[in-house]
Amino acid sequence: MTNSVDIFLSRPRYILRYLGIWPKENHMIVHSIYKAFVMMTQYSFILFEFIYIADVWGDLDEVSEASYLLFTQASVCYKATVFMLSKGNLKELQFFMGAETFKPQSNLHIKILEKQAQRIKKLCAVFLTSALTTCTLWAIMPLLDSAETRFFPFKIWMPLDPKSSLQYQLGYVYQMTSIYISALLFFAVDSTTLSMIMFGCAQLEIIINKLEKLQNVSKTSKSTENQNKLNENNALFIECVRQHQAVIKFIEMLENTYHANIFFQLSGTVGIICIIGLRITITEPNSVQFYSMLNYMVTMLSQLLLYCWCGNELTSTSQDLRTHLYLCPWYEQDASFRRSLVIAMERMKRPIIFKAGHYIPLSRPTFVSILRSSYSYFAVLNQAKNK
Repeated sequence: MTNSVDIFLSRPRYILRYLGIWPKENHMIVHSIYKAFVMMTQYSFILFEFIYIADVWGDLDEVSEASYLLFTQASVCYKATVFMLSKGNLKELQFFMGAETFKPQSNLHIKILEKQAQRIKKLCAVFLTSALTTCTLWAIMPLLDSAETRFFPFKIWMPLDPKSSLQYQLGYVYQMTSIYISALLFFAVDSTTLSMIMFGCAQLEIIINKLEKLQNVSKTSKSTENQNKLNENNALFIECVRQHQAVIKFIEMLENTYHANIFFQLSGTVGIICIIGLRITITEPNSVQFYSMLNYMVTMLSQLLLYCWCGNELTSTSQDLRTHLYLCPWYEQDASFRRSLVIAMERMKRPIIFKAGHYIPLSRPTFVSILRSSYSYFAVLNQAKNK
């Protein structure tokens, strides 16, 4: 039997299990210690960033160089913490995905599920590749410095002296371990939410496929065969309406669980983009640091685009469903079918919109709006730097 949870969530589930974040039925002491260690690397990194920024406050160059990871790390910690605290909702969402209403009824339905799962997996793989490439470039930069001028990969406060070989190695391993864990957490938590949104899209496509199976009925004939067709059409239409209502409930549950995560991410992305833009103007072109900043910018933009694209796909597919509903042979059906159709059409006037913070719709216009806001803040920072 096809398991939608395995189809859509296998990759993020594997990574989060590897990091000790995915909920487990049997809590072992070793697992709890490992999870605490993983989260400690993230929270301590933020603490060290705040200490360093407080120390260099007033120097725009130093503050911008130290804080370009601040929003990212804060977002990772917040999203990972919410993810762990919402384990009950996560289990309900997984149970919902395996509900009888959502089970595929044909090979075509399975192909629709697999197609949508592969789409989001490929897109998320691009984001993961970009993130790991950025981390690797950051890991390479300190290795190019001489022993006299070497410093840790990131400008954060460290209780270690980089001039000491052993302390430098410990600090280097801590920073790079933290940043690789951060990249994997970022990818896995986001991929879980995005995959569930695309699962909703797949279910809407399955409903469209079912509507296309509504049979034509001859109005001039009163045969038993025609009556059977009318009854089958009514039963199929009711099934489609129930499945559509289940999709709405699933998306609402998903939004209620992770809307704050996405709102925090969208808000933080504005700061991330403008600070990275400022760092790119300061950094020497054709250097490893310049390309690492450029790649980091691409990573953040791809993450933002993923959220807005998935939300836009959900809304667009829900609107297509209403169009297909109108194009079905409703004019050949009985009065009961037509009454149900009017109610369903009225309900579908409002498309399914996934909102960050219950306020910001995930859509392509939102993506453009965030880019404009980021550029505006970047222009202000750049003007302040040139004064």
